[in-house]
Amino acid sequence: MTQGDGTRPTELELRKDLARHLRAGHPWVFRKAVERAPRGLEAGSIVDVVEEGRFVARGYYDPHSAIAVRILTRDSAEAVDEAFWRRRIRRALRLREELVRGTSAYRLVHGESDGLPGVVLDRYGDYAVLKLYSAGLTPYRARIVEALREEASGLAGVFGRDEVPRDEEAVEPAPQGRVLWGAEPPERVEVDEHGMKLLVDVRRGQKTGLFLDQRENRRLVRELAPGRREALNLFGYTGGFSVAAALGGAGHVVTVDVDREAVALARDNFRANGLDAADHAFASDDAFDVLKRYRAQGRLFDLVVCDPPAFAKSQKAVEGAVAGYAALNRAALQVLAPGGLLVTASCSARVSAEQFYDAVKEAAFKARVDLQLVEERRQPPDHPVAPQFREGRYLKCLVYRRAS
Repeated sequence: MTQGDGTRPTELELRKDLARHLRAGHPWVFRKAVERAPRGLEAGSIVDVVEEGRFVARGYYDPHSAIAVRILTRDSAEAVDEAFWRRRIRRALRLREELVRGTSAYRLVHGESDGLPGVVLDRYGDYAVLKLYSAGLTPYRARIVEALREEASGLAGVFGRDEVPRDEEAVEPAPQGRVLWGAEPPERVEVDEHGMKLLVDVRRGQKTGLFLDQRENRRLVRELAPGRREALNLFGYTGGFSVAAALGGAGHVVTVDVDREAVALARDNFRANGLDAADHAFASDDAFDVLKRYRAQGRLFDLVVCDPPAFAKSQKAVEGAVAGYAALNRAALQVLAPGGLLVTASCSARVSAEQFYDAVKEAAFKARVDLQLVEERRQPPDHPVAPQFREGRYLKCLVYRRAS
């Protein structure tokens, strides 16, 4: 089978006994799994992965990554042409149309689990943000954008975040990304999330601007907030959990994040929802330092949200990450009032749900508090998980009640 440009894909021979993982549905071929790649094979080249000359799967090549090939299809008759990208985008959008409700901000394409490994597309109102996680996708950026334009309705523009232009002589830092199609997005895009307004910086914000995978958990915090006098949001970023708690009825919310710009945007998010930021507290500080001070002061909270960045960036870091989660949750539990709720999350894909659960269990033991697990949650439907790609099942969110 030829590619969309009429040429035959280069064949890459797999090492012995590795093809079964690909046939079972896993989308990655690591560099060490390939016998030998031809010299000069460019990033984005479509390749056929073979075992003893027999076709196994087709994907794109990335010479700069430990993942040498990301699989696009296991059908030898399916060409990776313009129609291919449209089909995959269309299929991804159909899922969102069927399952996503009550929000103008959600994930359009979730990489491997939508059959487009390395591609992330998020929608914020009238704007889409594209982030490519492999140099092998660069030649297909225009096709992805064109397919999105054809299949998605109501878009004013598409903004790309996979590359950061830099000018070493510039006094001001260069904005991140660039417009790929349509209008330039405003400095802050306002979105509606189940009736809560959030302002999103799609240029400089983390990921594509907002942690969309926590959307339904922010809604949960709003439902849990009534009657909570004091709430604490650690690693609060732009205050999504904080605003949710305040809208839900929490009397006083403290938002903590080391990023001053994120904290400033958190204040604005309170104002955007008709909340007086002066009634709440904001700290540009380290979460561990804040927890240490609050414990020394004997200060207690009725609701604590703990949503740190990923602690394990590699498999070697897992043991340290589990210890870090235990230490963090222990410190959080030491400022949680009896009868209070702890909403704690991990987005480290390499840390399993059981490991995270055990970390909180150890934290409770060392903090000498009794806990009740009242809810366990994962990512929402716009972040689907392919059964063969367990790495995609990354988000864990646990809700505990401290026994009175």
